[in-house]
Formats: sequence, structure tokens, C-alpha cells
Amino acid sequence: MTPLFGHNRDDFPTAHPQARFVLMGVAACGKSSVGAALAPALGAVYIDGDDLHSPENIAKMRQGTPLTDADRWPWLEAVGAALSAPGRLVGCSALRRAYRERIMQAAAVPVWFIHLVGSRALIAQRMAARPNHFMPTTLLDSQFATLEPPQADEPAIAVNIDQPMPALVADIMAKLTKIRL
Repeated sequence: MTPLFGHNRDDFPTAHPQARFVLMGVAACGKSSVGAALAPALGAVYIDGDDLHSPENIAKMRQGTPLTDADRWPWLEAVGAALSAPGRLVGCSALRRAYRERIMQAAAVPVWFIHLVGSRALIAQRMAARPNHFMPTTLLDSQFATLEPPQADEPAIAVNIDQPMPALVADIMAKLTKIRL
């Protein structure tokens, strides 16, 4: 069987500064906070995927309207373009396999996905604690309904977010080390 993205895990860069990563997961899983804490450990630059959304997408989400695939494609292309430079870590929901594939195609380089996993109750609590964010709690169910966790043939790891930030970063780094980045 051909690997999903045309390469094996052994083909990934061996130096973290050259690697590209996406912190993925539903809204409020901690992509921005984890990104800020993880980037220095990876020797990477963190880019918040929210900043790559069009004003139209942000307006839709602010109104409580879930994005369609047609809304997402240009955003995913922008995420991929942001990953074209080495040493990049981007926070992006990347909820569906097709979205992750689109990011990889746009990046045209190997990308690892770090899936931030948390219970619906924990995510809802975190969403409620950030009242100024454009993503309302009413969209949480659509986020979980859309989520397709990465499968074994995808370049991805999963980490539980229900732990202190230093432990979470250490968990991510330990898992990345095991895959010989």
C-alpha cells in the first residue's frame, strides 16, 4: 500500500527547525496556547491559522454559521502556503482527512499533524471562557460532528489536552522523538 502522502515516516526531516507541523483539533482545544508553548521547543515559528481566515469566514462563524467546504478551501490553501517555509507550526482545525490532504498538497512538503484531543465537556468549558473569540459555543457540536481523527496511515500523533501545559509540551516532544523527527 502506498503511504497516504507519498512518503514514509522515515522520509521526514531529521531536524526540528526544518520540519513543518499543524496543531489540529476542534475549536478551543488549545491550538494557540499550545502553539506558543511548543514553538520554542521545536525551534519553530508559530502561525495562528485563525489569522489566515478571510474576513467573510470570520463573519460567518461570528454569526454562528458553520463554514462549508467551499469556504474552507482557500483557507486551507493559505495554511499550506504558510507551511512551505521550514520550521513552521500552524494552528488549524484540519478536522477532516480531506482538509489535511489539501494542506499537504498546498505545502508541497511533508507535514506532521499534532491532534489535540479533549472531551466535549472540557472543550465546552474552554470555549465558554473565551467570550471575545469569533467562534461561538453554538458551533461546538458542528466541530465534533465534522472531526475525523487522523488514521494510522496519516503523518499524525494525538495528545490528550487535559494536562498542564509543560506536561502537554513534553508529551508532544516525546511522541515526536519516537517518530525520529
